[in-house]
Amino acid sequence: MKLLVLSNGHGEDTIALRIIEQLQSITAIELAALPIVGKGYAYQNAKIAIAGRVQQMPSGGFIYMGGDPLWQDLRGGLIELTLEQIKIVRQWGRAGGYILAVGDIVPLLYAWSSQANYAFVGTAKSEYYLRDDTDWLAQTSWWEKRSGSVYLPWERWLMSRPRCKAVFPRDSLTTAILQQWSIPAYDLGNPMMDGIKAGITEVKQQLSVLLLAGSRMPEALRNWQQILVAVKTVIEIQPNKLKLLAAIAPALKLKPFLQDAVAQGWQITSEQPQAVTLIKDNSSLTLSQQSYQEFLQQANIAIAMAGTATEQFVGLGKPAVIMPGTGPQFTYAFAEAQSRLLGCSITMVENPTQVGKAIAKIIHNPQLLEQIALSGKRRMGAAGAAQRIARCLQKTLLESK
Repeated sequence: MKLLVLSNGHGEDTIALRIIEQLQSITAIELAALPIVGKGYAYQNAKIAIAGRVQQMPSGGFIYMGGDPLWQDLRGGLIELTLEQIKIVRQWGRAGGYILAVGDIVPLLYAWSSQANYAFVGTAKSEYYLRDDTDWLAQTSWWEKRSGSVYLPWERWLMSRPRCKAVFPRDSLTTAILQQWSIPAYDLGNPMMDGIKAGITEVKQQLSVLLLAGSRMPEALRNWQQILVAVKTVIEIQPNKLKLLAAIAPALKLKPFLQDAVAQGWQITSEQPQAVTLIKDNSSLTLSQQSYQEFLQQANIAIAMAGTATEQFVGLGKPAVIMPGTGPQFTYAFAEAQSRLLGCSITMVENPTQVGKAIAKIIHNPQLLEQIALSGKRRMGAAGAAQRIARCLQKTLLESK
């Protein structure tokens, strides 16, 4: 059996890899990956064969924003790369292989064009963008309600083709909606939560705050500067000293983040290979590029300007305060959409000076914290989804004819 895995983004590559690893543990299969966006470092590090040429585009995958990012990618060879990728996918289909698409409509469309049997892991869309568990959201448009789903009619058409053997939405609500159109949707959870273990949720003597600035430069550094201003407002309001945990993406350089903290009055007290600790006003700030899992478990609440990391934290049943940045990713529109996706787990403020008061309101509201614990876990699902999806793929896709 031959399986080609398509994905379009770093987060999608990581999710696809989790499923691949589970597949390899239960069946003998010839695997290759085709990262549509970026160079697919996750696959390369795992020694997964890359099926064709890969190229990092100037936009970093944000062409959906239109304007300059799109034109930059077009000048960078986007059309030529796309045609090459489609050719590879079709060759794979003609050779009798299967296709697993992970992401949004782009890999799904590629999979459909292959003329092979395919499956789809939908990471980008959720019905929670349009509705909660009982009704439409107030900001949902007439057209969106008329369409009936966050997935547009042409996306649903691609998922309902006979050659589409399985669809794995990211949550139970989205699965139930898609099943109304005779789409083979399976409610098996979100691989994004695999490997993320629950930790402390109750605030006791010391409030622990996770700081998430994102993973792309220079945006992450601009976000960090906003977060440092926000931290100042939290320190001013909280009577007890804070424990601040900054999870800096491993691909970034730590030095600029440290320099910005020192410029804000933080003093370095300890420099270890795994972490750097600073103090200010009896509070501690630890920056690490290797302690992401531990920080997620230890923190009670997050100040976040990130995508996947924020969702994983909320999936543990914990609250996050977010604020828009200058982009290209964490703009007002992105933050607003994230607040719809994650519901009561997210408190969105307009600027960093409002963060301190927002956190005080959350941590002193036991009823809200209880709602957040239930909502986050319901919207993000339980760990183990990659294994469940792999077993389903073995039966529905890899044994199909």
